[in-house]
Amino acid sequence: MILIDADVLGRERTGDETYVANLLRELPDAAPDLRIGAVTRRPELVPAGVEPILLPARLQEARMAFSLPRLLRRLEPELTHFQHALPLGYRGRSVVTLHDLSFEAEDTAMGLLDRLTFRFVVPRAARGADQVIAVSERTKRDVVARYGIAESRVTVTPNGVDPSFSPGGGHDRYVLFVGAIQARKDPLAALAAARAVELPLVVAGPEKDAGLARELREGGADLRGYVSKGELAEMYRSAALLVLPSRFEGFGLPVLEAMASGTPVVAAPEPALRPRRPHAARTATSARRRHERWQTAPASRRRGSSGRSSSPGPRRLAARPRSTGEFSRERLRDRGLARERSGALPVAAGTSAAGGRAARDRECPRLGTAGGGGAREP
Repeated sequence: MILIDADVLGRERTGDETYVANLLRELPDAAPDLRIGAVTRRPELVPAGVEPILLPARLQEARMAFSLPRLLRRLEPELTHFQHALPLGYRGRSVVTLHDLSFEAEDTAMGLLDRLTFRFVVPRAARGADQVIAVSERTKRDVVARYGIAESRVTVTPNGVDPSFSPGGGHDRYVLFVGAIQARKDPLAALAAARAVELPLVVAGPEKDAGLARELREGGADLRGYVSKGELAEMYRSAALLVLPSRFEGFGLPVLEAMASGTPVVAAPEPALRPRRPHAARTATSARRRHERWQTAPASRRRGSSGRSSSPGPRRLAARPRSTGEFSRERLRDRGLARERSGALPVAAGTSAAGGRAARDRECPRLGTAGGGGAREP
């Protein structure tokens, strides 16, 4: 049996849950010859073709230290897949997926206790697993550099896009920010961008930082909290554009989800985001430079014929081509739709299936997935 730790199902864990849910949905078709099981506290959420294995849990620490290792000793799977951490004392063949190492680079990535926990369990998991899956080249470089792991033990398997995200509906209603409300995601920069183009900001994501959430509300942002996959898909389709000003990303799944929805993207010049946006998204760097030039220009040059402010905000960057031949908004959308197809779920699931077969044949496992996640508080 190939066993997937699916404890995140039904727990509103955003990217981590998306990652596992899509992996479980796609693997049965990609690997019909493999017996696949999912250990979870919500067996009703396990898709057809995967064997649900109930493991109730109240405390995550107790689960990883006692109940999960005990279950694994009883089941004796050929290969087990985890995210972020390995169960205490587990010696079976394992693969661990690491989405990002933001907790190592950013003190504001999460609370102190959670940050210290991740700094303890993630290096241990990376060094103890038979193979590490990184969702981007950026994460692989970080894992190799920080933890001293051989490059051959780290496989890059980029995330795919859930088929729920597709074009349709009308745009231009608001600026959208997708992600947890925390300092490293820089949601206040998204609020400033929305104000610059005189559109409301809508935020989809859990409130990890109460102070930031309060500032966003005081600034007029509409905070929706955790939303279902269907709700999020509709939000992408209705948005004028997605703004992702994050200071640190392991992958940046919202960029692909927006592109799949036909929604333009303005993203920070983060290393992990670059492979996702060649010719298909604009970076915030050009917006910042143009806005700085606009701020220092004489007042007479800051206004158009209507007398209104002509600040070059994200909406103008996404909607108006420049004379240098950069893409119009429509072409940007079309490029994005073409780009996201390269991250198709079946391709990633096929890599996962190859990993399962390799483990069964006692070769070096290479397990990938579709979906997305990141370092999350336990």
